[in-house]
Amino acid sequence: MNTQVTRRTRLLASAAAGVVAALAFTGAASAQDAAQEATQVDEVVVTGIRSSIESSIAAKRENTSIVEVITAEDIGKLPDVSIAESLARLPGLTAQRLDGRSQAISIRGLGPDFTTALLNGREQVTTGDNRGVEFDQYPSELLSGVTVYKTPDAALIGQGLAGTVDLQTMRPLAYGRRAIAANVRYEVNDIGALNAGTNDDGVRYSISYIDQFANDTIGIALGYAHMTSPYQSERFNAWGYPSVGAGELVIGGVKPYVMSSELERDGFMGVVEFRPNEQWHTTFDAFYSKFDNTQIMRGIEFPLAWGGQAEATPGACAAGGNVQSPVCRPGPQLQPGYTIEDGMVTAGTFTNVKGVIRNDVNKRESEVKAFGFNTEYSPNERFTFEADLSYSGVERNDMVLETYSGTGRNIDGALDTLDFAINDDGVVQFDNQLDYADPNLIRLTSPQGWGGDVIPGGQDGYLNTPTINDELFAGRLQMTTIFDSGPFRSVDIGVNANSREKEFINDQYFLGVPGGASPLVPTAYLLEPTSLAYLGIDRVISYDALGLVRDGFYNQVRNPNSDVLAGNWQVEEKVTTAYMRANLDTQLGSMPLTGNFGFQTQFINQSSNGYAASGTGASTVSTPVSGGEEYTEFLPSMNLILEVADQRYVRVAAARVLARPRMDDMRASRQFSYNASLAGSTDINASPWGGSGGNPELRPWIANVYDVSFEQYFGRSAYVSLAAFYKDLDTFIYTRNSLEDFTGYPVNGPEPALRQGIISSPQNGEGGKIYGVEFAVSTPFDFMGSWAEGFGGQFSVSQTKSKIQPDPAAPPTAVPGLSETVANLTLYYEKNGLQARISNRYRSEFLGEVAGFGNGRTLRQVGAESVVDAQLGYEFQSGTLEGLSMLFQVNNMTDEPFFTYENGDERRIIDHQQYGRTFLFGVNYKY
Repeated sequence: MNTQVTRRTRLLASAAAGVVAALAFTGAASAQDAAQEATQVDEVVVTGIRSSIESSIAAKRENTSIVEVITAEDIGKLPDVSIAESLARLPGLTAQRLDGRSQAISIRGLGPDFTTALLNGREQVTTGDNRGVEFDQYPSELLSGVTVYKTPDAALIGQGLAGTVDLQTMRPLAYGRRAIAANVRYEVNDIGALNAGTNDDGVRYSISYIDQFANDTIGIALGYAHMTSPYQSERFNAWGYPSVGAGELVIGGVKPYVMSSELERDGFMGVVEFRPNEQWHTTFDAFYSKFDNTQIMRGIEFPLAWGGQAEATPGACAAGGNVQSPVCRPGPQLQPGYTIEDGMVTAGTFTNVKGVIRNDVNKRESEVKAFGFNTEYSPNERFTFEADLSYSGVERNDMVLETYSGTGRNIDGALDTLDFAINDDGVVQFDNQLDYADPNLIRLTSPQGWGGDVIPGGQDGYLNTPTINDELFAGRLQMTTIFDSGPFRSVDIGVNANSREKEFINDQYFLGVPGGASPLVPTAYLLEPTSLAYLGIDRVISYDALGLVRDGFYNQVRNPNSDVLAGNWQVEEKVTTAYMRANLDTQLGSMPLTGNFGFQTQFINQSSNGYAASGTGASTVSTPVSGGEEYTEFLPSMNLILEVADQRYVRVAAARVLARPRMDDMRASRQFSYNASLAGSTDINASPWGGSGGNPELRPWIANVYDVSFEQYFGRSAYVSLAAFYKDLDTFIYTRNSLEDFTGYPVNGPEPALRQGIISSPQNGEGGKIYGVEFAVSTPFDFMGSWAEGFGGQFSVSQTKSKIQPDPAAPPTAVPGLSETVANLTLYYEKNGLQARISNRYRSEFLGEVAGFGNGRTLRQVGAESVVDAQLGYEFQSGTLEGLSMLFQVNNMTDEPFFTYENGDERRIIDHQQYGRTFLFGVNYKY
């Protein structure tokens, strides 16, 4: 069967399942509603889903920029369990799933690197390695809403090239009344706990309090949210697909495992407002989030067509042959008689296979802190002065632990014979002969001898413990002048200064059993075996890998190699932004014309420190390096809104925008090589120098953007919009070879005659264009008749294309995060306390950022996906239970997989991840 056709059929079926389920629910509820007697209603109080939609529509209509808006259904109650899930439903936005959770956001086809995240209008640092914010750090229960700016204005600080996401907490004086809200949710994953010692259920709870004091001159808002959330996945990973025979593709090796994880997060939010009179208004915001994520991964790695030969000592085996000798054993052999379909070996047998059983642990501990102080003073009706101070900081500690076990060290131990077949998902199924769960057969060792140049006989594991520190201090001063007449309502003039420093500390260690022994797993650390039944492998041995490391079972040998040393970096940037925004409020003939125009002038000073390193082991040499750049950018912007008829608007926007480079691209660190045999060369084409690294002189991505939007609103609860955008990129960052100076770099060998050579590093190339259209509609269905009261829907679809060619001599570059088609559909019902919603979000294939070898960043083609979620709830609206509501949710209803592939061929699966469905049962109470 054609795998690509099968997968696309499944995607269509998944999307259809969501729509059919929604229509089925609609029909059933309609029948129930029709059976009830008609009741005369004097007043309709809109709450919950419809209230959120109406508030979002009002905010979208009133904003002078082209925006998308999410507002909470009530205090402590955004519509999804994750703010990223909510964002992914907005027109032109989508999310990339990580471990089954929506985390990174793409706006209009541009990935997280091109988007800036704000909290209450202030730029935020990130727990990731770069600038892209991981939105699951922010509990949705502590947010009152989100505004996504697709077009900037001159006073928007931290604007991104793709857009700007502003997360907002509650303003207690604006809320205007006392409120206490609490909720608790129990969740469970239907795939079950896949690893011994893990859980498949968790709990979420939160409490929020809002009040006003001193004749409503002081307001406070406090919130706390806790989450203990398990998630599971069955994961298949392929090394790649080399050729055999007459050029048929065959599996080169696999690394499948099952993952059981638990994410624990505690979030705190506090707001204090003080408004003693009409002249003064002061606000203090505080946000804190502690995020602990532990992943247990157990599986087995099979070197197959790329398995090679095992060697007792490097170079002992004759090249290219399966030499039988005391120091060599044959590598894996594909046996004759294998099955070929469309040029790919889909079934066969490998002999001489030596598996590496993996018991791995990933841990991440991070803390996010954000504080903000804002005060406004209006001495009279014509002037307002504003001062804003803020801090945003992140501390993150990771642990990526690998431990290996097998039948013996390097050339020793039993070999296996594996029958294999590739299923319709591209996942390889195996039939093995050895019992990989036998504690008397499997030993803690280095089955393949990897890392033998550092640990004699090979490493028995690896420990990677990077640390990230990220801090941003900012201050802003603004003066607003208000006019009584004329075309301008007001003018804002201000200056914002921020200083950000991000540091990456790269600590890595080889693990070795003392004395090079290959012991059996100590009984005290043995756990129940792990099933890999989805691969056809019954069981593999399981043990407490983290306990072995913490108890000192392994020797830890710091990785001395140059790539690790050059992985340390520190980047600092100081950005001062002067801006002016004129706010328009006039007439064009008989039509109201509003909007703004203005400019920002940014003065940027960036620098970086790190290491230039070369060699491995004891031969490693290094030297501190640094670099930086200063430059100025002028960024004009304009937003015009013409009301051509009642509630009918045409918006036109134009701006010059930028996104500062990835911080790891701005690092001064680099890894270099020196060829002593070319020391005497004076020919640059035969230079002894070479290398790769970052570029501290890198300039931003810059684009001139143009937008037009037509919007028709129907009262408070419905609208339809059609928008088009065009981004003309002046420059795009890509990796290029360039001539660099190596003066002062240390060498192992004779002094070179030449100090120049070629470095592969990020550079500013030429640009290109990104363009697209977006259509969105949101409406209740009551216009169809009384039978449809309470029903409604939202639908959006966007089409985006790009042509980016930073190197004119090379083919166009794919833009990370760009799906050509993104679509969202939500159907809902809300009446008499009953609430129901079903949503389907679809995105076509895209170039995604995933974790590759050594947990490093890898770009890989991600397959299309269609994710369906559903929600059902009931709120008591009177009586002793008034204020109490119950909720049931299903996330990933159709168990949609996440998969990547290579060379544009969906048969050549690299990753295939199945997450299962998550069910949540909750109770909310508001007083």
